[in-house]
Amino acid sequence: MEGPHVGGPGIGGPGAKAGDELPPLEIPLTRTLIVAGALASRDYQDVHHDAEAAREKGSPDIFMNILTTNGLVGRYLTDHFGPRCTLRTLAIRLGAPNYPGDTMTLRGTVTEVAGGTATVRIVGANGLGNHVTGTVTLNLPEGAP
Repeated sequence: MEGPHVGGPGIGGPGAKAGDELPPLEIPLTRTLIVAGALASRDYQDVHHDAEAAREKGSPDIFMNILTTNGLVGRYLTDHFGPRCTLRTLAIRLGAPNYPGDTMTLRGTVTEVAGGTATVRIVGANGLGNHVTGTVTLNLPEGAP
């Protein structure tokens, strides 16, 4: 899984400005990613690793937890803006579940750049609709607007 290029011209580097769109990132939703994300975040709810238990609770399969989604959103932004940026706030809302076998595509639009920070509107969609929507504010590396 490859991420967007770090600090592309005019977007991610010193030229970032409101209205810039980040390149989309397609993330294959594998059973391994969903289970590993749940385990790494110590979320042992059975709906994130046991397909039979998930079905008994009304879900067609296991599904991704919010902490994994948070991590993927953060990774999307730091891959784009570079390892020296820092996430200040991450406010997301979950929608359609991420099930194995689907793909989530993350997209971002810079909505504001001021005082060394950027605000980015995030949408992550899968085959069922929007999995995640939200806004992230991050500190840009020194020298950025």
